[in-house]
Amino acid sequence: MPIPESELILNRDGSVYHLNLVPDHISDTIITVGDPDRVPLISQHFDSIETQIHKREFVTHVGYYQGKRLTVISTGMGTDNIDILLNELDALVNIDFVTREARPLEERISLRIVRVGTSGALQPDIPIGSHLVTEHGVGLDSLMQFYPLVETGLEVEVATGVQQALQLPYRPYCVRGSDLLREQLGAGMVVGNTLTCPGFYGPQGRVLRLDLRLPDLIQQFQQFRYHSAEGEFRLTNFEMETAGYYALGRMLGHEVVSLNAIVANRATGEFATNADDVVNDLIQKTLDRI
Repeated sequence: MPIPESELILNRDGSVYHLNLVPDHISDTIITVGDPDRVPLISQHFDSIETQIHKREFVTHVGYYQGKRLTVISTGMGTDNIDILLNELDALVNIDFVTREARPLEERISLRIVRVGTSGALQPDIPIGSHLVTEHGVGLDSLMQFYPLVETGLEVEVATGVQQALQLPYRPYCVRGSDLLREQLGAGMVVGNTLTCPGFYGPQGRVLRLDLRLPDLIQQFQQFRYHSAEGEFRLTNFEMETAGYYALGRMLGHEVVSLNAIVANRATGEFATNADDVVNDLIQKTLDRI
C-alpha cells in the first residue's frame, strides 16, 4: 500500500522533508550530535567530504574516515527532533520514494546510529571529564505515549519504579540500547543508565526564577534504585535524547548506542573547565573505534 503524500512528505528535489536528504546521501553508519556546530568538528577528521547539506537544525556531512564512509548529522535538542530524525533516516533506507512503499520485512536495512553528546552526571562517583556509554535509556518525555513500544519485564519494572519514586501521573519508558555497539565502542567507558528529560531547566531540577513542583527532584534521581536478579539499577546521568533514540531504534530495527561526554556533575556542583577537550576526546575515540 503506497504511503500518502501527507504522511511521507518529499521536497521538490525528491529529498525527505526535514533532513533534506535522498537515499544516496547517507551511509550505513551514522554519527549524530545535538549541536550543528559539532558536525564540522567531526568531519574535519575525515579524509574527504563528499556531501554537505544544511536545513534547519539538521546539518549533514558525508565523507570517508580511514576508508569507511560515514555520515554525521546534527539533530538539535529533545526527543521531538529524534522522532523526526529516526523516522526520516529509516524512510531513506526502507521506503521506496518512487512507489512510496515500504521494503518487504526480509529486505529491510538496519542502520548503525551512534549518538555523541554531552551529559551531566547524577552520581558523585562519576567524574567530570569521563566518557559514559548508555546501557538503558529512561524517558521522562511523552514520545512513547504515541507508539506501541514493547518493553521487557525489567524495563517495565524500572519505569514503574521511577514513576512511583517521582509520583508522576504517567509511566516513563525504559529501553536497552544496542549490546553490539556498546561492546564495540564503549570499552573502558563508564557503563550507565541515562535519564532523558523533556527540558533543560525544570525537568533537570534547575531553578532560576521558577520554583519546581518537585523541589527534591535531583535527590530523587540520585537516590533511585531498583534491585533485580541482574543487580542494582541506578540512574547515572541525564540529557534530552537518548531514550527516544533507543525506543525508536528498537521499533524500527536499527542498532543504536549513546556515548556521553560528562561535562558536569550535579551531585558535586562541578562543571568541566575543559568541556571542549572532553567532547573532542570522545569524538576521536568514536571515530577510531567505528
